[in-house]
Amino acid sequence: MARRCAISGKGAMVGNNVSHAKNRTKRRFLPNLRTVRVTLEDGTTQKIRISAKELRTLKKHS
Repeated sequence: MARRCAISGKGAMVGNNVSHAKNRTKRRFLPNLRTVRVTLEDGTTQKIRISAKELRTLKKHS
């Protein structure tokens, strides 16, 4: 399963680890994903993986 938010589409980003001597090696910045159970309009529930920021937004608007 891909590390991607089901709502916003956020995924992993690529950057560099930078040492004190300015040596650069590749690293990945992973999104803060959470698996939550959501209730749909027809009354059924479904598990989705969403980012923590989108979870806060959902709780704010519900």
